[in-house]
Amino acid sequence: MTDQAVDTGGVELAESASARGRFLGRTRELKELCADIERAGLDTLAGKKPPRARVLLIAGRPGSGRTALAGELVRQVAPRYPDGVLRARLSEADGTPVPTETSARELLTALGLPTPAGAAADDLTAALRAALADRRAILLLDDAVTAEQVDDLLPDTPDCLAVVVAQGPLTGISDVRPCTLGGLDPKSAVELLSRRTGSVRITVDPRAAEGLVEVCQAQPAALTLAGGWLAARPQAAVADLAKQLHAEGDDTAPLPRVFRLVHASLPGAAARILRLLALAPAGHVDPHTASALAGCSVGGARTTLDDFVALGLLRAVPSPLPQYEVPGCLHPLLRALTETQDRPAELTLARARMLERTVRLLQSCRAITETDSPQAREKLLGMPRSLRFPSPRAAAEWLRIRRPALLASARLAVADGDLDTLARRLLSQLVRAMVAHFGTEAAAPDLYGIHGLVLDVAERRDLPRERAAALLNLGDLDARTGRTGEALVRYRAALDAGRQANDPYATGRAMESVGGAHLELGDYDRATDWFGRALAERLARDERADAARLYGRIASAHTYAGRYGEAQRNWRAAAAFLRRLEDVAGHARALSELARVQEYAGRPEESLHTCQEAVGWARRADDVRLQAALHLRIADTLDHLGDPTAAGLHRSAAERMLGEELREDEVPPEAPQEAGKGAGKEAAAEAALEATAESEDGDAADPAMEQAANACEIRSTSAED
Repeated sequence: MTDQAVDTGGVELAESASARGRFLGRTRELKELCADIERAGLDTLAGKKPPRARVLLIAGRPGSGRTALAGELVRQVAPRYPDGVLRARLSEADGTPVPTETSARELLTALGLPTPAGAAADDLTAALRAALADRRAILLLDDAVTAEQVDDLLPDTPDCLAVVVAQGPLTGISDVRPCTLGGLDPKSAVELLSRRTGSVRITVDPRAAEGLVEVCQAQPAALTLAGGWLAARPQAAVADLAKQLHAEGDDTAPLPRVFRLVHASLPGAAARILRLLALAPAGHVDPHTASALAGCSVGGARTTLDDFVALGLLRAVPSPLPQYEVPGCLHPLLRALTETQDRPAELTLARARMLERTVRLLQSCRAITETDSPQAREKLLGMPRSLRFPSPRAAAEWLRIRRPALLASARLAVADGDLDTLARRLLSQLVRAMVAHFGTEAAAPDLYGIHGLVLDVAERRDLPRERAAALLNLGDLDARTGRTGEALVRYRAALDAGRQANDPYATGRAMESVGGAHLELGDYDRATDWFGRALAERLARDERADAARLYGRIASAHTYAGRYGEAQRNWRAAAAFLRRLEDVAGHARALSELARVQEYAGRPEESLHTCQEAVGWARRADDVRLQAALHLRIADTLDHLGDPTAAGLHRSAAERMLGEELREDEVPPEAPQEAGKGAGKEAAAEAALEATAESEDGDAADPAMEQAANACEIRSTSAED
């Protein structure tokens, strides 16, 4: 076995040479498992091709070395599977099963494939099976709890291999024989003990070493702890430890007995830190987490954590930052100790300190990206040095590494229910940090879950304003991934919550979003009705910029419905508002859209006149690309009016304006290169005009609105948020 099992996610082909050197024993089990890969299954015996991947099940109690055996098996057979190894852990540190959609999402991410925010488990597992259909890969599924968890993830191809680790047989998965683990063979068990304690004490008293192995029932985890205890006490004899364990009695398993002895031998402060690690989210620990839980310095916490690694109580996780993991076999033992030796009030205080530290780290992580903000710089300099990041890159790396623990911390904080104020602050800062470092699109799958947690807290605490914000954010993510019907339901619920909270921003935003959903569904009458309601709200509050945008969205809906007269009227209103706001570029874009509708309506002369007016405004806005696109539109109109000479002049003007500014990668792939020297430029300029018009006619989300929805919509009672 390895005394540090590798359990990282992602795609990798094999363990390192050092990992191979640490593995001990299990020769018979490895031979049987390798033979089982080639064994003919029931389908093969019946003359059929196996419909799914071969499943190898390694069953054993926590602490038996089952994960290490799975890792060694994968290392040995990985060369047969050139598409690599995919790893997923199917239960949390406390034994809670991981949802299938979470596991499927992690595996798809490891394959570099998209995972739409809020996608259902069936869709994600189907995408995973489709991705693995033409691959030869290994799935290592650790800590499986139920057969359904495994069955949903199995590839529908015999070219893949699934190695599953579980505590017992998984009834329901056909054609699988479990490899059940007991203790190590005596020679390997003594060798493991020798590696931890040093060979001298084992050599001088081999019988005592064999007796200790017997007391520990040759279980790797128990032997690791026993060896760590002896290594920390050079003067202690192996026989003395065996006697102490015998004195504990034989009514419990060896691992709890050794663990109690190790815990009892720790200094009081270290023992308390060890117990509080049961509160660490997902079993992931770093010095800041331990420091906050115990109320000690970060440096002192790191020293203690390193001591725990030497004792075998923690695993050091390979990472650019100090990271540790509580072994799954020790988590229930730690939890039992906290329940008997720590008061509930102390545990609640420790959780609160941990959440507060996490919130402040997230604030620092986000603030370092706001280098242009004097307020952000001042806030950053006011933080203790231990909470500051040296650079935005270091902050992003911390956020990436700590992402699983941060998400687990958010889930636990909401599930706890006693620290909702801190939970709300944590969720708010987590959203902002992820958007700042990863962007809204990249972080969308995680943001969907976070906004769902915000909704849970808001409903539990009856906070209609936050409920409206969460529903709006979830609706936006649903709409962005094509689930327009689900988005419409959320937007209507957000409207009710906004009215309950008497929040004009949420109410107006929800009305506009309802209209946008109807527009996407092709119900143009309802879309114009809801946009009109939102417009009335904006006009009542004299919010002219928002009113101009809504006039544009109403005009778009009328255009789609073929009501060109109404569309022209609303574009003129949008242009008038933008002119009064002195938004020169916006005014030019509104005029360009008015010209487009006039052309649709069969009024080319009016369209030509409006386009020429728009060119003048675009020139005032110094928007060269918009000018070029408008010249191309004028050229097309002149062609329709039978004036090719003037049309050619406008096309030449557009090419001149674009000049060197148009890069080769901006030419759309569908633009035919043989169509002429200016064909690519014309297509690109027209595409630029389409892009600039999107924010006006509602085909794309308004950037400012998106920023408000994704960043500041999670409200907090804290002024510093």
